[in-house]
Amino acid sequence: MFTGIVAAVGKITSSTPLGTSPDAGLRLTIDAGALPMEDVLIGDSIALNGACMTVVAKSGNTFNIDISRESLRLTSGLDGLNEVNLEKALTLAERLGGHLVSGHVDGLGQVKEFKPVDESWELVISAPRSLAKYLAYKGSVVVNGVSLTVNRVEDSETDCSFSINLIPHTIQVTTLKHLKAGSFVNLEIDLIARYVERMLSATDVASMS
Repeated sequence: MFTGIVAAVGKITSSTPLGTSPDAGLRLTIDAGALPMEDVLIGDSIALNGACMTVVAKSGNTFNIDISRESLRLTSGLDGLNEVNLEKALTLAERLGGHLVSGHVDGLGQVKEFKPVDESWELVISAPRSLAKYLAYKGSVVVNGVSLTVNRVEDSETDCSFSINLIPHTIQVTTLKHLKAGSFVNLEIDLIARYVERMLSATDVASMS
């Protein structure tokens, strides 16, 4: 589990195929930046742009993860030498500063607008229509591993657009500063909303039997 509070910005410094097949995954080497690595063990989980990955090797301030081709297909920002938002897995001794995050990407969104508004920035994202029921005014959503609050939601027949306000601190300490119209982002819906939807749908099925 994670909180969606980015601890550091790292960078993918190398990407090596895990085999010769076109479907082979990649071994990524990540420079952890300011993320403390002293307590990280092989097998620990670290979220990269909101996607939970397993540490398979480490050396000094760098670590390696293996990512499958399927995971690459379903995520954004992990297939090149890009900066990535990093967060180590939550422990029971830490504050839950954001919200409960599983590190499982639910879908890809696409940036429609990213513009300054007074001292802050407005980020408008088009989400898949299948995620619309989980997005609510003042609800939580994870964008590239960052826990954020939804300010506005607009549904259409093809998608769901939602707006987020980013304060200067968030811009400064995450990779969201690099977004622009057309950029793809990893989205994770609120964990509680996921279970509420499942309970309601299960109740509906039970009432018909």
